[in-house]
Amino acid sequence: MTHDHDLVLRPTQAQISAALNPPPGRNGGDLVVETLAGLGATTVFGLPGQHALGMFDALRRSDLRYIGLRVENNAGFAADAYGRITGEAAPLLLSTGPGALTSLAALQEAASASAPVLAISSQIPTAGLGGGRHGYLHELPDQSASFRGVVKSVHTVRSQSQIPSAIAEAWTSALSAPHGPVWVEIPQDVLLAETAIPVVTGGDAFPEELPPRPELTAVAAHLLSHATRPAIIAGGGVVRADASGKLRKLAERLSAPVVTTYGGKGAFPWTHPLSLQSWLEDRHTTDFLEDADVLLVVGSGLGELSSNYHMFKPRGRVIQIEADLGKLESNHPALGIHADARLALQALLETVEPREDETAPERVRELLARVRERIASQELTLEQEVLASVRKALPADAPSFWDMTILSYWAWAAFDARRPNTMHSAQGAGGLGYAFPAALGASAADPTRPVLAVSGDGGALYSIAELATARQYALNVTWLIIDDGGYGILREYMTDAFGETMATATELTRPDYVALAESFGVPGVRTSPETLSDDLAKALASPGPSVVVLPVVLRMFAPTHLGYGTGPEAAG
Repeated sequence: MTHDHDLVLRPTQAQISAALNPPPGRNGGDLVVETLAGLGATTVFGLPGQHALGMFDALRRSDLRYIGLRVENNAGFAADAYGRITGEAAPLLLSTGPGALTSLAALQEAASASAPVLAISSQIPTAGLGGGRHGYLHELPDQSASFRGVVKSVHTVRSQSQIPSAIAEAWTSALSAPHGPVWVEIPQDVLLAETAIPVVTGGDAFPEELPPRPELTAVAAHLLSHATRPAIIAGGGVVRADASGKLRKLAERLSAPVVTTYGGKGAFPWTHPLSLQSWLEDRHTTDFLEDADVLLVVGSGLGELSSNYHMFKPRGRVIQIEADLGKLESNHPALGIHADARLALQALLETVEPREDETAPERVRELLARVRERIASQELTLEQEVLASVRKALPADAPSFWDMTILSYWAWAAFDARRPNTMHSAQGAGGLGYAFPAALGASAADPTRPVLAVSGDGGALYSIAELATARQYALNVTWLIIDDGGYGILREYMTDAFGETMATATELTRPDYVALAESFGVPGVRTSPETLSDDLAKALASPGPSVVVLPVVLRMFAPTHLGYGTGPEAAG
């Protein structure tokens, strides 16, 4: 059988002439930029650096749009969001050593969330590679070793002729399921040297499909068709695979209730009669899922957050569909199906037998009522009103990006994302500073919609420099900063665990965020819980960046019973 991509196309006479007469003044950086354009890239993120100047010199001559951030880690977060929103590999251009290493936390988040980021870094000159000359600026003994435990694949270039193929190979890796960040490094002298290699005019990069094994989906379909109490856990893999529609069809065909993980927000309609929503950190939800005789887990590794801090102990048969082989059956024995969520759900749709269960919607209603009753008993009206105000102000199709802060932990469980692929947070790796730079990347991906970023005052201090980026590129991002005077969640954890906090660690001296935003030329407003919805809606409706500061102390909802955690070990 012949595939389309097996065919070798004959070059036209014009292509032959262009190849034999490349324009003068090109360098190795041009090969990088030309390859990215040939693969379909339109936007790149990053920061220049001395060793990487060959790429930026070429970028100046190209049609690619460049979004330059102020910190490499923030540039990585922006590329992460661009990849999530577009489904394309987002190029991230970095310099050697400190610049490269500063991106590591962002690449860890991209790996955790399966966001396709194509990081291209410079390297020291080839004479210093492999233990040659020492003492180069930014030199590391083995730079790529710092990234091998974080990214999907590492590609090291030693000559200009390797550049197009290495980048195309990395591009394929980034976009093959599971999506993820990849790393390419190119020595400074290779980037700077003039090249006679023909202009790169096209890209041959075909992401590999990951279909399920048919004998496994046959067994899974049989189990689901004959289940008495089936249930579904939908993770981020459903969102990344653009499989939300297929998930809904399967759930309806099976009359199976669905809970979405925090990474899978929006994968299933929030108000659907079969929606268990996202109350994973809840004993009632855990009990419901444990009681399922057949549990289908799609696109989730059932990690710490998705398993109620590993308190979840399923009693029925588990079917796990997961594109990341390392996550398959890593936490629970299952019928493991290594596959892309979209392809696996399609296979199940073609083979399951419809089952009727008029009790399923009623069981869902009863569960959600118990959850609401539990939350209502804790006198957390303020927190729920603040979250409702955010939902009211945010257009249904507008993306939102959430930092590791108390309001975000509420949003994971209680926020209706309204649409697939619109709510994103740093819950994969759990680092601070994600929301605002990620929102900038999302705005670059789609400038037609406003974008919301939500941070605590602690997380906001990681990203303040990017107010300059927001202003420079006039990006339509509204930044909501919840100012509670410190790392609010750590304040709660320390008080609960030790009876008091280490005030010098959890309480923060911080700037006047409104005045600071205005010093960057970004409009700012100080709001209150009563005026939040109107102030936020007005900011979101205004073009360009804006900052809304809400001085308020929020509390987390309490654990269901002793032994159940109240949130990730992270600050906000």
